[in-house]
Amino acid sequence: MPKWAEVVLVPLISLILAAILSALVILGIGEDPVAAVKLMVTGALGSTYGWGYTLYYATNFMFTGLCVAIAFHARLFNIGGEGQAMLGGLGVALACLYIPWPHWSLALIGATTMAALFGAAWAAIPAFLQAKRGSHIVITTIMFNFIAAAVLNYILVNMLRPKGSMDPATARFPDATNLPTLHDLLAPIGINFSKAAPANISLLVAIAACFFLWVLIWRTRLGYEIRAYGHSESAAKYAGISPVKITMITMIISGGLAGMMAINNVMGESERLVLNATEGAGFIGIAVALMGRSHPLGVFLAAILFGFLYQGGAELALWTSIPRELIVVIQALVILFTGALDNMVRMPLEKIFLSIRNARAPKPERKPVEPAE
Repeated sequence: MPKWAEVVLVPLISLILAAILSALVILGIGEDPVAAVKLMVTGALGSTYGWGYTLYYATNFMFTGLCVAIAFHARLFNIGGEGQAMLGGLGVALACLYIPWPHWSLALIGATTMAALFGAAWAAIPAFLQAKRGSHIVITTIMFNFIAAAVLNYILVNMLRPKGSMDPATARFPDATNLPTLHDLLAPIGINFSKAAPANISLLVAIAACFFLWVLIWRTRLGYEIRAYGHSESAAKYAGISPVKITMITMIISGGLAGMMAINNVMGESERLVLNATEGAGFIGIAVALMGRSHPLGVFLAAILFGFLYQGGAELALWTSIPRELIVVIQALVILFTGALDNMVRMPLEKIFLSIRNARAPKPERKPVEPAE
């Protein structure tokens, strides 16, 4: 199958199938699917306010999608992005609350570093268990999500919560750490963007992370080693590539990317650390990486799509009688078709392209058989 079909056609057909099934579900509860799609598009893309929320969600999904994508290249399934993002939020909170930053730009650099370090440290433990003890990375990263939630809950309630407050959250970060929103960034060039939208400068950091990962994977020796190890562990070992080294480095980078999500939702939007700040973005990152074929550009586009689904789904739940649970079902259908049922689309397409190639191939000329004398 051609590369363009693998990258474009397979996800597109999967999305169409998910949209058709979602329309049938909406019809089944007596709602108009066409009106629902119009409302989703208008709510997510029809105003700068809607775009602000779409890009805010997309920024979260870019970080977690890249987290899963780099692990996929080494044939590692990091399902711990949720917990790593939680610990990244803790790093951001400590950086913003206990270091007196004179300007938001310096605070952004410091908070990003702390978020990446905390996320990387949390991912390094399952990586070590996989590399040295043979513990399966899927099991350990899932378990560490629950451990991270419990640790964060304890620290928020017993250590970081302000005195007299009943809310399990930190105090608000100082004003010097508040990140500029897209309204602040675009106003000097004459673009009037919504002040109420939470999208902020961390979107640019996420885009830079996409470019960084592309350079790392396809333009560096380390990236070549990661891809070689992912294609064949035995061949990589024969070539002198250390499985322990690749497992540790890949998971540390993966955890760091997941932790960096906190500069968007914790530092940029909430401006304090609260419980469940990740809101499942770590798990959505798995679908984003699958749909984006673990390529940074694909992750970028898939993150925007899922940002659209999140914001559009919120508008549907607000302005129609479609229950919020059904919005989750629609989002799950997209994940199902683009991830778990990917081969259902790919295999028929491979047969079609194979038959086309065979039909176009020149047939060998048959030489006439001379009669025996």
